[in-house]
Amino acid sequence: MLAAAPPAATSSTPATPAAAATMAQLNQTAFIKTQDWYLWNTQLPATYDGAAFADPVAVMSDIRRYSTEAGFPGAVDRWSFAMKKTEWNQISGGMSSLAGSTASSGNFGITVFFRTEGDLRVRMSEPNSPAGAAGIRRGWRILSVNGNTNMMTSYAAFIVANVYKSSSSSFTFQKPDGSVISLTLNAGNYSLKPLYMDTVYNTSSGKAGYMVYNSFLGDINQSAAEYARVFNKFSAEGVNELIVDLRYNGGGYVSLQEKLANYIINSSANSGVMMRQIYNSAHSGENSISYFQKAGSLALTRVYFIVSSSTASASELLINNLKPYMDVRLIGPTKTHGKPVGYFPIENGEWYVFPVSFRTVNKNGEGNYYNGFAPNALVADGLDKDWGDVTETGLASALRNINFNAYRSGSENIYYESPQVATGNAALDKNMLKIMVDKKH
Repeated sequence: MLAAAPPAATSSTPATPAAAATMAQLNQTAFIKTQDWYLWNTQLPATYDGAAFADPVAVMSDIRRYSTEAGFPGAVDRWSFAMKKTEWNQISGGMSSLAGSTASSGNFGITVFFRTEGDLRVRMSEPNSPAGAAGIRRGWRILSVNGNTNMMTSYAAFIVANVYKSSSSSFTFQKPDGSVISLTLNAGNYSLKPLYMDTVYNTSSGKAGYMVYNSFLGDINQSAAEYARVFNKFSAEGVNELIVDLRYNGGGYVSLQEKLANYIINSSANSGVMMRQIYNSAHSGENSISYFQKAGSLALTRVYFIVSSSTASASELLINNLKPYMDVRLIGPTKTHGKPVGYFPIENGEWYVFPVSFRTVNKNGEGNYYNGFAPNALVADGLDKDWGDVTETGLASALRNINFNAYRSGSENIYYESPQVATGNAALDKNMLKIMVDKKH
């Protein structure tokens, strides 16, 4: 998801008294609505001075500290946020937008990660974006940005400003064949393409379907049609193994997760509990149970998910819901993000506020995975390879496990991410939404 996370509140030029009063009222109503719906509502203070904050973004950031859970140190809420309605409508509908910026500005359509210290790579290039139109692909190395060749983790703030928040930037890239190309990108708006690719590989035991799925946001009907197309293709080609690449999928709609889960699950789970959605005690009437309703004809006993610390929310929900019924195997460089909770947009003037409002558990009552899911196989994120390359580390490890029941060859060492690279990538990934949203309210 190429939308930036809501920015922290900053000081600004003092508003007129009338405008300040209006913002103070919005801040206070944001808190009042949070008191009603917040999952940890009993931990909120009885009184609250909303006027002390710059805007609802700052209020929602502040209330996160009132979210303690047994067994976890400190507050667990990292996600409650606020966003202008115009921005949310754009993002949720599948259009690019940078939260906190003018809705018309858009972005370049690339996200970046450090492969190693000093080696900055394109991790995604949205097909319909300015970057996609320029032919930029995952795996290209970034040698310079706006003339700065220092692509070190210590320059993460510079990279964020010039890659994610700039209206125009110049880049020098090195392609996989060693050639170098310089391009200038201008920010623009475009339709997101949640499903990046789908293909089928021959294996020792049949055929493996592979799909790269980047977001559970966007047009629900369009995504549902894509699910039908892909899984009909997989069935027609005799797929008996499935690899779902969720490594950068920060989540989205619960309803789209349910649709995808129904295609992946086998028919023996039909009518079984998929998940329970649980609200605070003041809204227990909203609690609900979802049941599996098998879609398509794939008969799978196991599924592989390629994951990372960017795999969050609805993506983790999918994994958790399938675990009681299938052999679920995770492959990636780190554990997943750790977000077993969600929200829905609550109107507040020209804003929506999103206080965490519900938790989810699977058939076995398993949830509370605030520490994320650990991979079965710890392997590097193959940032030097394009999607679908059978030598890319994550995909190669899944195919190797299918073929040989091993995730890596004997000559490969267990991968770990150095602390400085992990810190640098966390700074870059902070700009991506982690979201599980229910549309029913």
